[in-house]
Amino acid sequence: MGLYQNRIVVKVGTSTLTNERGKSDLRSFDRLACVLSDIQNMGGEVILVSSGAIAIGTNKLKMGERPATMRKKQAAAAVGQCEMMFLYDKFFSDYDKTIAQILLNAEDVEQEEKKENLTNTFDTLLEMGVIPVVNENDSVSYTEIESEDRLFGDNDMLSAVAAVLCRAKRLIILSDINGLYDADPRFCPHASLINRIEKIDETVYTLAGGAGSKRGTGGMKTKLRAAEMAIAQGIDTIITNGKAPEALYEIVKGNSVGTLFAGKTV
Repeated sequence: MGLYQNRIVVKVGTSTLTNERGKSDLRSFDRLACVLSDIQNMGGEVILVSSGAIAIGTNKLKMGERPATMRKKQAAAAVGQCEMMFLYDKFFSDYDKTIAQILLNAEDVEQEEKKENLTNTFDTLLEMGVIPVVNENDSVSYTEIESEDRLFGDNDMLSAVAAVLCRAKRLIILSDINGLYDADPRFCPHASLINRIEKIDETVYTLAGGAGSKRGTGGMKTKLRAAEMAIAQGIDTIITNGKAPEALYEIVKGNSVGTLFAGKTV
């Protein structure tokens, strides 16, 4: 079956949803909800993959800094997921939208029966005009929090899996950077944004650098892995800055924003 031309998966990271003090960035929540609601009003089908539960829970519990132990990470995730969905429900409701929560573990997409049920759930929700909000089930999925080679990797890979399952036309990864550069823009003032990449190879991976922001765990390498999975299924993947969600309007029109990884013809 082909891709749904009006269906997009948008992944938002912790660095977008929280500010430099580690607290929830309410303006980011509001702007994101507004743009995604507007895109749905224009006929788009939207799936939101959201990180942030541990960071938001850490702040809610007044822990001061991201917990180091597994049990406290999972406790923060449990509290943070509740708070995060409350904020999403509040802001999407302002734009007359209904959301749904979907929490996943790796086995949910590795077992064929679960995967089929999951796909049916996504399709049904979208048919009903509901915006699914997807996150990894961090409160129970300890392997995903701790493993250096975890399947989902700060939800970047999870967003690619969701895009493939839902046969979305586009996967848009909102980051704390404008896209992929030919050098690290934090240290090289003359670094140039790469607008389009046709193939992800070792040369591209060498441009990725290290980990992401201090509040999130994903870096550019996990985003490239996600893009590689998605484009192999023909899904255009875009990495752009989450602090400017209005750019999503241009992306759905097919205009150049951030870095586009062109989906392969399948």
